[in-house]
Amino acid sequence: MKIIAGLGNPGAEYAKTKHNVGFMLADALAAKYEAADWREQLGALVTEIRPGGEKVLLVKPQTYMNDSGRAVGALCRWYKLNPEDLTVVHDDMDLPLGTVRLRQKGGSGGHNGIKSIIAHLGSENFARIRLGIGHPTGQPAVIDYVLSPFSSEDEKKIREAIAYLLPAVECLVLEGIDMAMNRFNPRKEKKHKAPGDEKS
Repeated sequence: MKIIAGLGNPGAEYAKTKHNVGFMLADALAAKYEAADWREQLGALVTEIRPGGEKVLLVKPQTYMNDSGRAVGALCRWYKLNPEDLTVVHDDMDLPLGTVRLRQKGGSGGHNGIKSIIAHLGSENFARIRLGIGHPTGQPAVIDYVLSPFSSEDEKKIREAIAYLLPAVECLVLEGIDMAMNRFNPRKEKKHKAPGDEKS
């Protein structure tokens, strides 16, 4: 069994905000696999999906973003799962809007939800799916930015990114994070100099 936890804030007022892209992917996965209704368990909404026959618990913590680890940690302990059995989906301001990155493990990158999960698990060894929301420019503070809704144009890019991630999640569950990273992380383009372009 594995857990995929999408991070966000509970409540209708946050439903379409940038901070809630983790919830959005969790909802898309539940819809794709025709999951049962969400139920409450240990401070989270949970439901089960079975990509390729593998049992996966989808989780939407209801403890608010900065305390995400309380629910995620409790569920990992309840099901006796290791950090390596967990994948966390979260927004990332350091990535351009609609860009995705799969990561095997690592630090929090300044994300308070990830900080909380690391603290409650006592480990950084869980996979991440980072969904870029871009960075605020000009005056708006970071907190105002992440708690604001997407424009209609930006929401379309996020929907496209979520659709791109659905097969990535199935690959991750069935074949592991390394294979999913190889297949679904965007390639870095190598710049090649054309003959005669060299500058002395």
